[in-house]
Amino acid sequence: KRFAESNNGLDLRKDRMALQRLKEAAERAKHELSSAPETEVNLPFITADASGPKHLTETVDRATFEALVTDLVDRTIEPCRIALKDAGIPAQQINQVLLVGGMTRMPRVQAKVKEFFGREPHKGINPDEVVAVGAAIQGGVLKGEVKDVLLLDVT
Repeated sequence: KRFAESNNGLDLRKDRMALQRLKEAAERAKHELSSAPETEVNLPFITADASGPKHLTETVDRATFEALVTDLVDRTIEPCRIALKDAGIPAQQINQVLLVGGMTRMPRVQAKVKEFFGREPHKGINPDEVVAVGAAIQGGVLKGEVKDVLLLDVT
């Protein structure tokens, strides 16, 4: 939006190549904001018009990013609530919460999980590897070798 305002209404949403570059830059910014308070998105020659090439440079801070994704983060709790209800277990009885996927590195996601479950999420397993660990546990459960474990898929 700010790019359009500062470039005579030039709309990047109509430029597929620019959108792809912007998506990749946004993904990098998301990763950087998991550990840094702010990051810079710098896309030289993002597009061009009759007056010449256009460049996009934006500083994004964690608070702004979290404000943009608050609704998405908040919506992730409902599947947790449903899964716990279906299992007949209150959130307070969950011993550990393992976060799955790169987005769970985001401090806002971790805070929301802590707020809902009343405890810090477990951080001993890489969120990108948890799916493989879960598959191994499920295999053990199906073979009868692992007991007293409940895996909830909240997707």
